[in-house]
Amino acid sequence: MRVIKLLVPEEQLDTALDILDGENIDFVVTKDATEQRNRSLIEFPLPTQAVEFVLGKLRDAGIDDHEYTIIGSAETAKTEHYHELEDRFVAGVEEDDSVAPEEIRAKALDMYRNALTYYSLTAFSAIVAAAGLMLDSPAVVVGAMVIAPQVGSALIASVGMVLDDRRMLLMGIRTQIVGFTIAIVGAIGFGFLLKAGGFVPNALDVTTVGQISKRISPGLLSVSVAFCAGAAGAFGLATALPVSLVGVMIAAALVPAAAAVGIGIAWGLPAVAIGAFLLLAVNAVAVNLSAFLVLWYLGYRPDSWNRAEVGAIRRYAPTAGALVVLVGVLALAGGFVGGTVALENDVNGIVTDTVESDEYDQLTLVSVQTEVSTLQLLDETPTVSVVVSRPSGEQFPDLADELATRIEETTGEQVVVEVQYNDRSRATPSGSLAGTFDAPSPAMARSLAY
Repeated sequence: MRVIKLLVPEEQLDTALDILDGENIDFVVTKDATEQRNRSLIEFPLPTQAVEFVLGKLRDAGIDDHEYTIIGSAETAKTEHYHELEDRFVAGVEEDDSVAPEEIRAKALDMYRNALTYYSLTAFSAIVAAAGLMLDSPAVVVGAMVIAPQVGSALIASVGMVLDDRRMLLMGIRTQIVGFTIAIVGAIGFGFLLKAGGFVPNALDVTTVGQISKRISPGLLSVSVAFCAGAAGAFGLATALPVSLVGVMIAAALVPAAAAVGIGIAWGLPAVAIGAFLLLAVNAVAVNLSAFLVLWYLGYRPDSWNRAEVGAIRRYAPTAGALVVLVGVLALAGGFVGGTVALENDVNGIVTDTVESDEYDQLTLVSVQTEVSTLQLLDETPTVSVVVSRPSGEQFPDLADELATRIEETTGEQVVVEVQYNDRSRATPSGSLAGTFDAPSPAMARSLAY
């Protein structure tokens, strides 16, 4: 529930009161509310869903709400017609969870933290995320997301774009860029500390750690998470829903990627660092762009959107420029992601058909994973990791070579194929129980084809 305090000139007081009476809104009027003694203060309670509707009718009647308007929260209201407003706007045909542009601006700014708090929490969350990645612990990574404050800066930038508020737009972009920089630097320092202290082997191949390998290049699933997180944050901001839990989702798309960049730099792995940085950039763009699109879809526009004014193009230039950059980055990433998805699908089909052929009928396909270099500038060959189960003692030395040849013939891509064999043995138990069971053998073999 909201309490509106609106200052109106005496010559417009009757118009404002007629509108409120027509909507069955109970109000009180304070005469001579300013030293000029030609202003009156109107105070009235409204359901949250009715604020924009009522203020819009007042604006349409020519009442300027920019001089002095306060929208405050209240616990309850006991007035003659308030229950009718609840039946109408909360549970009736005019039900709408959206809030007024003034309120969405205030809600976004309320999530802004001072520099010390924001950047400190960002550094802490990046270090915790780096530890979770190195430990290959999803629980620790989730813990890093809980303390990350990125939801505020992302939504402030999106609200600044949709309302053409240059101050909010610059504030949100600046805090995101500086925050990501601090997160990466913190992860770099933590990584060097781990190596210098001997807590992890210097020769450790971090790309083999599951939590890190998932964050060394953008993919369709990771971008989908970021896009949905930004959209959910915008819905929460634009309605009466809380955004605290959405903040965890937004951090999930951003903080681990920033930590992976730091780890890649600390271990001297350009492919990991650049790939994770591209993932971070793409996810940040997806969060901001999806939040903007949702707010725009919900009807939020700049205050002067419907007024034809000289210099409108120049006024909207910062917002237009930001949108061009976001869409451009997302389009470039979309091309890479589309190519990666197509290659993965082709590889999965080739590997499946090969293993299911009569020649390899004793094999059972366990998993297939394709790792594609994020930047072709690094000129790294994609790696295809295949895990199959085989009867103990059986040998298939040509499988890796055959897979590599078939993939190259079909896709035109030269790939490194790594096949891992999980040996299995079958034993028939003696006694009354009949049947067989599979017992895994510790023996494993690897074959590489380049």
